Amino acid sequence: MESVNQTITVETTVHAPAEKVWEFWTEPQHITKWSFASDDWHAPNAENDLRVGGKFLTRLEAKDGSFGFDLGGVYDEVRTNEFISYTMGDGRKVQITFIRQENDTKVIEVFDAETTHSIEMQQAGWQAFLDNFKKYSEISK
Repeated sequence: MESVNQTITVETTVHAPAEKVWEFWTEPQHITKWSFASDDWHAPNAENDLRVGGKFLTRLEAKDGSFGFDLGGVYDEVRTNEFISYTMGDGRKVQITFIRQENDTKVIEVFDAETTHSIEMQQAGWQAFLDNFKKYSEISK
């Protein structure tokens, strides 16, 4: 078993300015459009109180109704257009950094691994969310 404090990093570069990328990442009407790993899933509901101590909750469901779960946590740090960190319901930490690169924005997400699934599976899953986010943000900008 991997140790609990192992971290995994996923990243992408979105061809949109940081302000837009931030908006797409944090506003519930956008979150429901990208916050899932594959096309057979969707996010029917998202709530986001974007401030230190604020909570967020996104409902993820398989489109066929076979499975669903809530993804949520509490914000530890929020720096508009630059940085978000939060603690998930199970105590794991997540940090997201938004780096301006001219008209692009690099998004780097670092998260504590859990011990149920392999590191490779977790990395692939979180990367799929990020890839979906990139696709949505570039279509919508």
